[in-house]
Amino acid sequence: MLFMVIEHFTPTNQSLVADRFRTRGRMLPAGVVYHASWMEVDGSRCYQIMEAPDRAVLDVWTGRWSDIVEFVVSEVLSSADYWARAR
Repeated sequence: MLFMVIEHFTPTNQSLVADRFRTRGRMLPAGVVYHASWMEVDGSRCYQIMEAPDRAVLDVWTGRWSDIVEFVVSEVLSSADYWARAR
C-alpha cells in the first residue's frame, strides 16, 4: 500500500527533528519503504510517499516520531491504478 505522509514541524521542533534524523536515521520498521519526499521552503512541512503492507506497520514508524512531529497520513494510489480500478 502507498501512503502520502505530511509531517508538520513547529519552528522549535525543526532542530530536534534534524538532530534525531542525523543520529538515528528514518527509524523505519521492517516492511516500510521510503520512496521520496519534498519540503516546504520554510521547513514547516515535509511531504513523503511511503510504502507499507498496511497502516498498522506505518503507525509503528510515526509512533517513533510523534513526540516531535505531527502526521497526516492518507492511503493513495497512482493515477493509473485508480483509473484502472474505476473501469
